[in-house]
Amino acid sequence: MGRADARNARKRAARPSGIRRLFTWKKLLGAFFGFVLLIMGAFVVLYMVISVPEGNPDAELQSNVYKYGNGDTMARTGQVNREIVDLSQVPKGVQHTFVAAENKTFYEDKGVDLKGTARGVLNTVTGKGKQGGSTITQQYVKNYYLTQDQTVSRKLKELVISLKVDRKKSKDEILAGYINTSFYGRSSWGIQAAAQAYYNKDASKLTVAEGAYLAALLQAPNQYDWAIASDTGKALAKQRWNYVLDNMVDKHWLGASERQGMKFPVPKEPKAAAGLQGQEGYLYTAARAEVIKDLNITGEQFDAGGYTITLNIDRKKQKQLEKSVKQQLTDNLHTKSDKTDADVQAGAVSVDPKTGKVVALYGGEGLTEHYVNNATRPDYQPASTFKPIILAAALENSAKTQRDQSIKASTIYDGTNRRPVVADGEKVGFAPPNEDDRSYGPVTVQTAMNKSINSVFAQMGADVGMDQVMDTAKKLGMEDGDLKPYAAQTLGTMGASPMEMAGVYATLDNHGKQVTPKIVKSVYKQGEPIELPKAIGEQVISRGAADSVTSVLTGVVDDGTARESVRNNASRQGQKVAGKTGTSDCNRSAWFTGYTPDLVTSVGLFGEAAKAGTTQCGTDKPVKVGKGGHVSLSGAGGGGRVNGGGFPAQIWAQYTFNSTSSSAKFDLDTDMGAGVEPTTTAPATPTTPPPSSSSSSSSGTPTTPPPSSPTSPTGTPTTGPPTGEPTDTPTTPTGPPTSSEGLPDNPFDGSNDGRGDD
Repeated sequence: MGRADARNARKRAARPSGIRRLFTWKKLLGAFFGFVLLIMGAFVVLYMVISVPEGNPDAELQSNVYKYGNGDTMARTGQVNREIVDLSQVPKGVQHTFVAAENKTFYEDKGVDLKGTARGVLNTVTGKGKQGGSTITQQYVKNYYLTQDQTVSRKLKELVISLKVDRKKSKDEILAGYINTSFYGRSSWGIQAAAQAYYNKDASKLTVAEGAYLAALLQAPNQYDWAIASDTGKALAKQRWNYVLDNMVDKHWLGASERQGMKFPVPKEPKAAAGLQGQEGYLYTAARAEVIKDLNITGEQFDAGGYTITLNIDRKKQKQLEKSVKQQLTDNLHTKSDKTDADVQAGAVSVDPKTGKVVALYGGEGLTEHYVNNATRPDYQPASTFKPIILAAALENSAKTQRDQSIKASTIYDGTNRRPVVADGEKVGFAPPNEDDRSYGPVTVQTAMNKSINSVFAQMGADVGMDQVMDTAKKLGMEDGDLKPYAAQTLGTMGASPMEMAGVYATLDNHGKQVTPKIVKSVYKQGEPIELPKAIGEQVISRGAADSVTSVLTGVVDDGTARESVRNNASRQGQKVAGKTGTSDCNRSAWFTGYTPDLVTSVGLFGEAAKAGTTQCGTDKPVKVGKGGHVSLSGAGGGGRVNGGGFPAQIWAQYTFNSTSSSAKFDLDTDMGAGVEPTTTAPATPTTPPPSSSSSSSSGTPTTPPPSSPTSPTGTPTTGPPTGEPTDTPTTPTGPPTSSEGLPDNPFDGSNDGRGDD
């Protein structure tokens, strides 16, 4: 090979071949610059094509219309929820809080955040949710010129329009537009409405600390609203408030010493919207919450308006429920002169079990006087109204006792006071007292339900398995949050609302087919109907189990804790009734939830401190409670303990017997219930006599053998207040418990002895 051939061979070897020939660094660099130029060209075209539009009509708050089931208008909301104010009416320091919260570089930037927008576009394309990092200008453009839609095209429009708006308008104009169009919660659009809603003052009177809270709200209006926020929400709100003020210090808009002296400005309690006084305010809040949940939209989207909501409320039944509460409860309270009477709050929900319609609702004395809706609040214990769920779980799961006996109405249990609960032959560390520490000895399940014997149902919960009990509770309609499988939950120590309990009992009344109470009949958006979830669901427990529980619950009315108020009520005209009373520990709540074949109603009374002060449970040391804290009902209405068979059952009876048919009958598929004869022998468990303090107050023999018929008891437990509080440990000399399983972690207080359950 010659020299020329060798040189040619080396050149050929040095040349890239194959894929390397296609992707040289020069070609890659050229492609990159070409792509950049293409993007720039496309952006120039977009900039030329996209103009600043007129203000979007959606940026103006529209009214929502609420109607009763018969078509009568109940209320309109939204027309007075925004008041535009000039930026000069907002203190300079308050203006700076919004800049510090959302966009520290607002006064220097060009109106856009390219990194944030790019991230938002990428998140939208990849389905990762909403964008973050938008400037105040971009948020104002989104609020006023565009929509809340999360699409790539909308984000690109937002970018272009923001650049143009920043050139066209001053920073003050943009900031004014932003704080006037943003949503702050409590149906408040704009800073003026927000200032009134949270601090009862004009925007011009806001302090920097108050402005920082309103600025913090924009991140999560409903989560950070102090009136309805969870403990986590309150912590996050304070964290965001501190973040805003710290940013102001960094920008030299606030002195460090002034910042150190600032205290968190707790917002005022919300006031009802205009035209929503009395029960209409509660109907509105319940309907609003239901629509937001069912349509899976935000409060901001709903309150922007344009909806027509028709309620299921029956105006005749609604008036009858209000009348019953007034005549049976409020007319008997002296709220101005008696502190305990002032602490009484009432809530009730009435449901048609065949359709799930909420036909009547009582939320309290009026939304302007008491913002919390007592019909839907879930923070008080349902107490013994939970016991039918335990029986339903036993029947549904064909559960057996520790002695291998099938659980049904005639099954014998030991009703001894403070009898330790046993599971699989081992004590579980829970021995609840019965009301007034009364021992009953061997009793049927029917009698135990009639007399609401805690020791029986605590043991039944262990026999069924608390996991199974809680699973049944969820199926019947109870919220999952507090349904932990603790043994103490057999006493109904979780939180629940009248709405929730009405749904559970409606499912039983509907033969085990799930009923989800619905206050909303229909929803239209700008004239177009919107499909809503169905109120009647699938079969969640068998008809036999549900009907058997119903049959057993007739005994509570015929021969139990609701006998005087319901069975013997003068208004009763032969209606068939099933139901259950409940009184929580320390008498903080009292319930009656019951039903006829065509109507289910849950009535709850709640001890809520009208003023800050101290409260005491039995011999416990007094503890401080703030306004709205949980306190005892004992002594209200001039009596002793407020039991479920008292005011709640009386309200229920007057309302129900004036609202239902006397001819309707339960169509039950069961062979058990009130009056079933005991068929098994009593368990060989020694009974423990009650303390002498309660023996003296009992009208019947402390320990009795099973009656020949569960409908013919030899004595009725007293409903008077106990003379002393029991300890948390069993008094039965059986030694220490083998484990701490089942000991409750009560979210409301430290007392869970079940003393008040009836």
